[in-house]
Amino acid sequence: MREKLHIYHTNDLHSHFENWPKIVDYLEKQRQKHIADDEDVLLFDIGDHMDRCHPISEASFGKVNVELLNRLGYDAVTMGNNEGITLPHQELNKLYDDAAFPVIVSNLFDRFGNRPQWAQPYSIKTLKSGRSIAILGVTVPYYPIYKQLDWEVTDAFESIASMLKEVEGKADVKILLSHLGILDDQLVAERFPEIDVILGSHTHHLLENGMLKNGVLLACAEKYGHYIGHVELTFDSMTKTMVDMKASVLKTTDWKGESEETKGFLYEKKEDAQNILEEEVAVLDDPLVTNWFQTSSLPQLLADALREWCEADIGMVNAGILLQSLPKGPVMKADLHRICPHPINPIKLKLTGMEIKEIIHQASTNEMEQLQIKGLGFRGKVMGKMIYSGLNLEKLTINGANVETDLTYTLATIDMFTLGKFFPLIRTAQHIEYFMPEFLRDLLAWKLKALHRSK
Repeated sequence: MREKLHIYHTNDLHSHFENWPKIVDYLEKQRQKHIADDEDVLLFDIGDHMDRCHPISEASFGKVNVELLNRLGYDAVTMGNNEGITLPHQELNKLYDDAAFPVIVSNLFDRFGNRPQWAQPYSIKTLKSGRSIAILGVTVPYYPIYKQLDWEVTDAFESIASMLKEVEGKADVKILLSHLGILDDQLVAERFPEIDVILGSHTHHLLENGMLKNGVLLACAEKYGHYIGHVELTFDSMTKTMVDMKASVLKTTDWKGESEETKGFLYEKKEDAQNILEEEVAVLDDPLVTNWFQTSSLPQLLADALREWCEADIGMVNAGILLQSLPKGPVMKADLHRICPHPINPIKLKLTGMEIKEIIHQASTNEMEQLQIKGLGFRGKVMGKMIYSGLNLEKLTINGANVETDLTYTLATIDMFTLGKFFPLIRTAQHIEYFMPEFLRDLLAWKLKALHRSK
């Protein structure tokens, strides 16, 4: 006789709710089928379910995402970087207040070294078959960013090793919910062959039939709800040993059904979000224009805001960060969210005049201005023209003085440039100051309010 355990998993939805009604319909029907067949079934989310680029998640600080997970009956989740570093400390602390599932993350603590009350380092779940499952979870450790938000994140590999010791002898199957990415998942499999299954995320990779690494099955279902992952474990009912494991994915658009109840719920939440975000920020006497490939007023305003907020010598931002112009008249929070939806924060760093000149040269190339960007917090299309504040580009002066090769200057720019390979001198800078939890749209609101008050 053979017994089966079905594990379904989602990851990196990033609040792409357009796919969620299909996901709900599919998973509800699969669960019903397996229960009718007297088979065990589990459902996990591997993080980045929330993304504040969507008005619903922005207005609710991710609370609606948790409601959606509750409604579908998830057995456990781990948190991704979008939950971890795009929410203010107090909002992350409240995010899972009403969660009907355990949040498994073993490498996150507060600044005093205490584990958050909403997080568990692992969970042991006993199935109706009597089989016990150890569920572990870790998230990608963006050390300086978490520290700026008053959290402490620790090395994921050390945390996994510690948790495996904790669950040793307590479970028949060990599953890791990993928001680390495909390369680290492979390293985890090499180092910890006692793990049976690694459910992955973060790097948005698609493993259509899984990947077997050192006897560990790796699975991942890409991003945005495009796919739903399914891992099937088969056991010999007499010996209780695992005899087979396989992974597959369903392309969500191939599923014909949709949950009408979920569609109605999302419609209501969208209306709620629109009401919350209809808060007036300022009133414009003249439009503020965005042009991705020419100097224009709205990107210039953001560059000025960066320089002033961070108290830097120079402000620098790419015009492509602002997706649309602002017309004359009232500006609402919803408008700023629409034109600047990115979960991107300001940073300040020190550079020499020579380094400043090199960055200006790199930014001014046609290749850089036309560069299409995916990920790294960016939710737009292209880099666009680089816009500066405090710097006279033609004369290469700061406050009327020439940029000197050996002098040190402070540059205020965006954290996206520390994550990608756009500007190596920014990415490898030794001392970067992060300004959090403010996003760029918060700086725009601050600057617009200040201009409005001064009139």
